[in-house]
Amino acid sequence: MAHLSIGDLAKATGTQVETIRYYERIGLMPEPERSPGNYRVYDLAQLRRLSFIRRARDLGFPLDQVRALLGLSGDGARSCAGIDTIARRHLAEVERKIDDLTALRDELAGMIGRCGQGSVSDCRIIETLAPVAPGPAPLSPG
Repeated sequence: MAHLSIGDLAKATGTQVETIRYYERIGLMPEPERSPGNYRVYDLAQLRRLSFIRRARDLGFPLDQVRALLGLSGDGARSCAGIDTIARRHLAEVERKIDDLTALRDELAGMIGRCGQGSVSDCRIIETLAPVAPGPAPLSPG
């Protein structure tokens, strides 16, 4: 079985060494064996696990969902309904973010479209971004 150093594992998965240590601290990655010189030594199973974690994170799954997916993936005979539920929830969140970004894009395009290319004092973008300060409270007759 291949033994990898933490640097080799980091390079193979495109993950920072500190991130691997963090995943170990929070229990997402198991504590590795140690060499006689007390260096971390990783095997193929840990490489696969970290690759899974990395891909899930690249797809935007939060750590709690990655942990749940890892837990559910350990039993090949189990129904994949739980995994499907997590993926569907994540898809709904991604779609919500897409809607938010689409609205943001439309707002920015509208601001830019209203720009008259004149002087800064007439800039519609600055005007749109500037908060409207409340005026002074009216004085009540005494």
